[in-house]
Amino acid sequence: NLIGLAPVKQKVNALIQTHRLNVVRQEQGLPQIPLGLHLVFTGNPGTGKTTVARLIADLYKHLGLLTLGHLVETDRAGLVGQYVGQTAPRTLERCKSALGGVLFIDEAYSLFSPHQNDYGHEAIATLLPFMETNADNFSVIVAGYPAEMKQFIDSNPGLHSRFSTYVHFPDYSTGELLQIFDGLMVEKLMNVDDDA
Repeated sequence: NLIGLAPVKQKVNALIQTHRLNVVRQEQGLPQIPLGLHLVFTGNPGTGKTTVARLIADLYKHLGLLTLGHLVETDRAGLVGQYVGQTAPRTLERCKSALGGVLFIDEAYSLFSPHQNDYGHEAIATLLPFMETNADNFSVIVAGYPAEMKQFIDSNPGLHSRFSTYVHFPDYSTGELLQIFDGLMVEKLMNVDDDA
């Protein structure tokens, strides 16, 4: 029911079809096709990344890939502490709260800094082993601007190996924005006159 987002819908459909193929292959005793649950969402603000992340969490649950299917939203402030020793426990707490579901990290590129004394490195170092240990019941979706997200993923070999699926959210066209607006008007039981 979402307006636009054609490439996003195609990518999500491909994930679903790969999972369905794996079910058949498993029944026939064949090896599974790797299906990475961790995703990179790229695009400008307001293009539907958080909305789709919620839908992905629910979808993963209904496919049996995650047990709970809830979404925990966070950002740098939710993961990185101000002082030495605060970041690892804070990041671990967020990860544990998302176990069985999806941890959605908005503007994830802000965790990367070229300065080694930045605490964002500690958040990444805590996140990666948790992803590995709980790979069968934990998903991470990182989101942000395309160029910044590429730099973020390329900054650490562990990130690069765990995030192999990219989903780009294009900007809405004028026609799509008008469709969204019309839908909101119907939903709110409002009318718009011709001049408006």
